Amino acid sequence: MSILADIPFSLLELAPMREDSTVSETLQDSLRYAQHAESLGVNRFWLAEHHNMPGIICSATSILIGYIAGGTARMRVGAGGIMLPNHPPLVVAEQFGTLACLYPNRIDLGLGRAPGSDPVTSLALNRDNKRAEHFPDEVSELQSLLGPREQRQDTNYKAVRAIPGEDTNVPIWLLGSSLFSAQLAAERGLPYVFAGHFAPRFLSEAIALYRREFTPSAVLAKPYVMVGLPLVAAPTDEEAEHLSTTSKQRILALIRGQEMWLKPPIASMNGLWSEQEKNYVDSFLSLSICGGPTTIKHRLEMFVEELGVDELMFTNDLYDNEHRLRALDILMSVK
Repeated sequence: MSILADIPFSLLELAPMREDSTVSETLQDSLRYAQHAESLGVNRFWLAEHHNMPGIICSATSILIGYIAGGTARMRVGAGGIMLPNHPPLVVAEQFGTLACLYPNRIDLGLGRAPGSDPVTSLALNRDNKRAEHFPDEVSELQSLLGPREQRQDTNYKAVRAIPGEDTNVPIWLLGSSLFSAQLAAERGLPYVFAGHFAPRFLSEAIALYRREFTPSAVLAKPYVMVGLPLVAAPTDEEAEHLSTTSKQRILALIRGQEMWLKPPIASMNGLWSEQEKNYVDSFLSLSICGGPTTIKHRLEMFVEELGVDELMFTNDLYDNEHRLRALDILMSVK
């Protein structure tokens, strides 16, 4: 039996949009993608908050979570994540408390402290560029608002209640790409997600720190690690390499400050980037799981054996939606 058999596979969705498409069509494709994922046994379907990024249609994250949850029946749906500095904890508690009441035992709340955008847009969202410094306190406030009222410790705000939200105990995950969130997740006894799909540099160090410093809590008795990975799956390694040029063009646009529409795959990236840009894109995507079924299975088995992760979450940003669905078939077939 493969080591992958007991590892849940989940998906992170950015609602990627082609320039020749519409927002409505893109979101309908995301729902179809989620429904196909559920039919294959995918564990979670999370949406990632981003702002002011043409080509990424998930700024109203909690609304989209409701849309996906309403169009599916069993799969867990959530945020991967909500960028907490952009929102008052009370608003997040009310939104996710409402979702938890509408879709019982299916909603997850992943939290990050990055802005999910550029500094100017971040300022437009929260008017305070120092909010991220208070992330640990705001995580505590959110936990308190979503927990039982009688156990609340924040006496200054005890009169403030999340209605709905209170006592829904929506599961909270901490997301990160550095050691900060790993340390905080360990201290709080919360599950931890490392953003390997875009920032792989501190992967091993962050996971080791989280496991070493983990303190059991009321919600988690032992460490639980999920890692995000980019996925490009196709029937053959050669086709997967071809399809991967869509992601490479997108990351190239990101580092150049350009719009991030999904672009069709191309024969070669040669001539499109400088050597420095190529190195950056390769580093960004260094954990990419790219290939046909045999290659995909081998790379995932090696990854799980080396790091011992509890769950894997994949981005799957291919140009053609039918190729995205096919990639899920291939991914789930290797378990």
